[in-house]
Amino acid sequence: MIAGDMSKPTVLVSLTTNDNDYQIEQAASAEEAAKRAGVQLQIIYAENDAINQSQQLLKAIQAPVGTRPAAVVFEPVGTGLPQVAKAAVGAGVGWVILNREVDYLAELRRGAKVPVFGVTTDHTEVGRIQGRQIAALLPQGGSVLYIQGPSGSDAAQQRTNGMYETKPDNVQVRAMKAQWTEASAYQAVSSWLRLSTSRDVTFGVISAQDDSMAMGARKAFQEQAGANRDKWLSLPFIGCDGMPETGQSWVRQGLLAATVVVPANAGQAIEMLAQALAKGTQPAERTLTVPRSHPAVESLSRRTVKV
Repeated sequence: MIAGDMSKPTVLVSLTTNDNDYQIEQAASAEEAAKRAGVQLQIIYAENDAINQSQQLLKAIQAPVGTRPAAVVFEPVGTGLPQVAKAAVGAGVGWVILNREVDYLAELRRGAKVPVFGVTTDHTEVGRIQGRQIAALLPQGGSVLYIQGPSGSDAAQQRTNGMYETKPDNVQVRAMKAQWTEASAYQAVSSWLRLSTSRDVTFGVISAQDDSMAMGARKAFQEQAGANRDKWLSLPFIGCDGMPETGQSWVRQGLLAATVVVPANAGQAIEMLAQALAKGTQPAERTLTVPRSHPAVESLSRRTVKV
């Protein structure tokens, strides 16, 4: 059972950056859920810096009793911060991790007097869906420019693994990394385009693990000259996250051929947390949210692609 006065708990939400459409949607979903659940909310951003995130969380956890939050809900920039998690639970602060598989939850939950659990997208399935989208767009095979999230990101690795599971054997992948932002993908693609080797490569699809990164790639290609620019922009661009006002809107506008809708789960985590705090219960250790293709993969196979 979980003890404490939970009449109006304060929850600290730590997100990776405010320069990413999914993270912005995470904040909005957390705020909406907090209003419904009667929870006081504080949202902070780590600016894509794992050390900064760790320090921000430790400062909150180590604040004087009465001023520290009842619980932390966070989406990691880097690792799952196992030592910070241990410090939080030791200080009577609940711990909820978003979009990251970690191996310390089971041990941390044993004897915990506060809620400890995770809510994550099935990132491997996100990758599988994108692999199926690539297959539909390249029925004769070909090459894909694949823009991944940063090294050290479980979500990026799981999405990559899933994509390789379902992409056809006759589709080759040329991967590069960015930081889950439009600006970082723009910089990565622009740098690559300055290399002489980029002139000899032909792609059939531009695929990114995030819608904003797909748009950053488009921006880099738009700056190319003449026929080269037209060649790049004629290709289908696909992304992930599929937020209503960004990814799905960009599909409607024809800027993206497809996206993978990844439901924002911060709100779901807040609702589960509020219920656990009120009732003194421990939620399930791990809850998965389910992604889907937008539009349906079958509709993509009707699109003609020049390879």
